[in-house]
Amino acid sequence: RPIYNSNKNHGNWSGLYHAGRDTEVNHTGWPDGFEAMTVEWKVDLVLSGHVHHYERSWPVKNREDVVKSYENVDRPIHITCGHAGKGLYRYWWEDKTQNSYDDEPPRFTAARDNENWGHCELDFLDSKTVVHRMYVMGNDEPKENVTITKISFAQKISASALLILFSIINLL
Repeated sequence: RPIYNSNKNHGNWSGLYHAGRDTEVNHTGWPDGFEAMTVEWKVDLVLSGHVHHYERSWPVKNREDVVKSYENVDRPIHITCGHAGKGLYRYWWEDKTQNSYDDEPPRFTAARDNENWGHCELDFLDSKTVVHRMYVMGNDEPKENVTITKISFAQKISASALLILFSIINLL
């Protein structure tokens, strides 16, 4: 299940499972432990299903450390592409028009959709660039077309060298 999603009915980003039931099961530990691994191992993109909606995060770590850009990404982006099963939650609710989102999206959310059936595609252009597309069922053109680039090893070395140089100058 995704660790970053704002669907309040199914393992939302708080770690609590709601699903319209009387009890809540706390999944705290799973999101934090999994996220620590993705950050430590420098995972660029986390793809999830299980939750029946679409959501794409900004690059994020530690819930609130968000960068609102897909250029030179240095932390994971989380994409939940489960909207092929859109609408399944409504079978559990008495009110079939209930929205599975809170009105205000969390800070990490870049886009979300729980109203349309659809699918996602990824196109890896090279070792640093991927294009993510989200399609709504029945449309040939993507609803979303996002290019994600990551920092290359050479850029990391240059940035590190510049930081070291800056630190040395400050010491003098």
